[in-house]
Amino acid sequence: MPTEPISDAPYPQPIVEAAALLTHALNSQSQPHAVFEAFDTVCINLFGRHLLTAFAWTQGSAEVERLYTSHPEHYPKGARKLMGPTPWGALVLEKGRPWLGCNADDIRWAFPDYELILSLGCLSCMNVPIRWKGETLGAVSVLDAEDSYSKDTLLVLNAFSGFLVAPLLAHHQSAL
Repeated sequence: MPTEPISDAPYPQPIVEAAALLTHALNSQSQPHAVFEAFDTVCINLFGRHLLTAFAWTQGSAEVERLYTSHPEHYPKGARKLMGPTPWGALVLEKGRPWLGCNADDIRWAFPDYELILSLGCLSCMNVPIRWKGETLGAVSVLDAEDSYSKDTLLVLNAFSGFLVAPLLAHHQSAL
């Protein structure tokens, strides 16, 4: 016997399209680039962004390693950044909690390279840890103009962050 739908409202088309794009990218042979590119496209379409970076982190490490960047001229892929022993690292990496920064003071609090970030016009940031089995594998940072993001956009970014588990797991396994 068919069950009644919980709601007769259609799913929001941008969310369905985003999930479909990411699901398709996971099936690509061009990993991990295909998933990172699709995730970047989703962020542009859903939130807007000036800068997106995704990075790997190993439990207890002081550094993160950049795996993807929308601005390689300023933030090269493969570069390392000291983020573990910071208040931001304690919150996002150690505790696995998302973080929302809405202005320049928030950016200064979070990032040691805040001068470069601010010079690019990035005064708002969403950070979401990428987690697997209770451990943080890395995080994604989405940045734009001041007050570009809200708790609602952070919630949506967090919901989509699971699509980045596969490329981060692959990175960690290849590093063994």
